[in-house]
Amino acid sequence: MDSARQLDNCAAVCFLAGDYADGHQQDRRKICSNCDKPVKVCLCNIIPSEPITTVTRIVILHHPHEQRHKLATVPVLSKCLDNCDVIVGRRLRYGDCDILDSLHDDALRNPNFTSRAIYLFPGADTSPSQEINHWKSSKNTVEMTNYVLIAFDGTWKHAREMMRASLSFLSKFAVQVHLDYDIDNDGGTIFNSDLILRKEPFSGCMSTMEAVAHCLRILEPNGISIESNLIEVLRSMVKFQASFLKPMKPRPKLIKGGREGKI
Repeated sequence: MDSARQLDNCAAVCFLAGDYADGHQQDRRKICSNCDKPVKVCLCNIIPSEPITTVTRIVILHHPHEQRHKLATVPVLSKCLDNCDVIVGRRLRYGDCDILDSLHDDALRNPNFTSRAIYLFPGADTSPSQEINHWKSSKNTVEMTNYVLIAFDGTWKHAREMMRASLSFLSKFAVQVHLDYDIDNDGGTIFNSDLILRKEPFSGCMSTMEAVAHCLRILEPNGISIESNLIEVLRSMVKFQASFLKPMKPRPKLIKGGREGKI
């Protein structure tokens, strides 16, 4: 689809969120009903025209606060993927999702159940985690293809609370995995990365869209292509957001006594 046609299609699905006499106000209030973004930062030209099909089932627990956050990546991610379920809440429990309920029941019926479900979260002493590549290459999972990937979407604090609240349910049938991370090094910001929308707490933390993209690269037969498509959408989102940021002025260094020192 060429650019002109994409813009025409985008215009066709845009509506005015408020009735204002001032033309400038109208431009600011136009929302695209397809990508749910303001028209000025519409993503329709980069979101796949047809959702990407995956063998892996993706289940995302989306914190309620993220619904109001303009920089949340899950609403866009769910439009990019065909096999993606988004559950709004603070914990996963029986009855929230058919596929998770089915896995839970299978695990209870069969003590030798081999899990094909994983939930993504860095490990800790109380919740040990396997690096996802290591888990996939293990003897029991090498022949699997129909994985179920579970992710928690929220701030670092909220995601940790959501994972812990869901653990009594997930531990029955899912394995905790992680991507590479380093808690001893600071995370990046939008000023030093083209994939980060919000300041990350430590190295290896990333948006839900980026994390899912990297996981699908490992889990899917055509994972490299899927990852590339999703990362390109995320990169465009960051580029749009960065275009509205003002350059940061370096802060003056302070010397003893509170006086400004030379930079």
